[in-house]
Amino acid sequence: MKKKFLCLAGILLAAGCMSGCQKKEVSPGDIAGFDQGEEYLSIWVHSIEDTEEGQAYKESVESFNEAYDGKYFADIEFIPRNDSGGGYSDKINASVMAGGLPDVLTVDGPNVAAYASNGIIQPLAELTEEEKSIYLPSIIDQGTYNDQLYALGVMESSVGLYYNKDILEEAGIQVPEADDPWTWSEFLEILEELKPLMEEKDGYPLDMTFPVGETSIYYYAPFVWANGGELVSEDGLTVDGYFNSKECADAMEYFRTIVENEYMSEAPIDKLFESGRAAFKFDGAWEVNTIYGSYPDINLGVAPYIVSDNWDGERYTPTGSWAFAASSDTENIQGATELVKWMSGIESGIRIWERAKSFPSTYEAFESIDVFQTDENYRALYEQLSTYGHPRPKTPVYPQVSTCFQEVLESVALGGKDTQSELDKSVERINAKLERYTRE
Repeated sequence: MKKKFLCLAGILLAAGCMSGCQKKEVSPGDIAGFDQGEEYLSIWVHSIEDTEEGQAYKESVESFNEAYDGKYFADIEFIPRNDSGGGYSDKINASVMAGGLPDVLTVDGPNVAAYASNGIIQPLAELTEEEKSIYLPSIIDQGTYNDQLYALGVMESSVGLYYNKDILEEAGIQVPEADDPWTWSEFLEILEELKPLMEEKDGYPLDMTFPVGETSIYYYAPFVWANGGELVSEDGLTVDGYFNSKECADAMEYFRTIVENEYMSEAPIDKLFESGRAAFKFDGAWEVNTIYGSYPDINLGVAPYIVSDNWDGERYTPTGSWAFAASSDTENIQGATELVKWMSGIESGIRIWERAKSFPSTYEAFESIDVFQTDENYRALYEQLSTYGHPRPKTPVYPQVSTCFQEVLESVALGGKDTQSELDKSVERINAKLERYTRE
């Protein structure tokens, strides 16, 4: 049996918090609404209460308590993140050894594997196929590790290939249908065709920059997936032959071609697309809100994310956002699962859209929100997400995989370094982190 290890920082934090992080004991009457005969369920979320997202979570907990009055009582605690990634994560780590974890907690999608491998969360009580069918496939995929379902997200995310309709119309370029995306070769031809026009506008065909932190893997890993590759093995414990595969190398060299042909600027240019000086832009789903709210003169469209010349129709667009999971400390896995289902369900998904404009996680929520039926750009993003959504790498060393991807991207595309050499060096670094999970 493989040993499970917590990160050193987490162990140290826990050691210093053995007394202060113990799970609190709560009795009926201690909290308004918590009555005799009800089972107490604690829940931690990663946001500030006085935000739209925080209020959405609070209202979902309140509605859970109304629906399960007399059976369960959920008590929410807000533990915001800070800019350096601490705060919430630090408290999770500090509570692991002390036994102070709540019944339910939020976890960022790419970290599900790490939390599961390190014993921070446990599999949910079994869900029926009907219960799972309400969620987008990407949500179930994101929350599943080693064939067990650990988490369910209330929100989902994606990226878009945005385009300026006026510029493409001026150039006489037609956008393909969702199930027939431009291939790499076709897109290069389009960028070349657009280059003279965009030079006249003091811009570039493509608003694309690297490195851009976590969004590097989010925006550009789809090029690997659309080329038939993966960054890690299915069990998340092998990167050799995956991260350094020909499929990955081809994607990295494609980015270098884009830079070398001056289809994009090597240095970031603020608001290049938003000012009408770029024909295309890769960005998150939030770009639609940004354009609609602050740049109404941009005639915005969403094109299908491009694919390699040998794409086989498989899922390839990125997904993954915050989800709910049952902690390893809960002694009421059934109640915790009911709370996870509620916090990620249809009503909560509609609420997270209305409050925070985050995409929901269920089909019915999408179909119940008018804008996804009436607005072609939001509809395109939803259809792409539901049809082609692919989770980011599921591995207990996801941060290392993400960082290495960004570093290789920069080295190859901007630095002109040897692709295979850079990928192989990254595999060595990732393997050093994986060792704790692979030694017998």
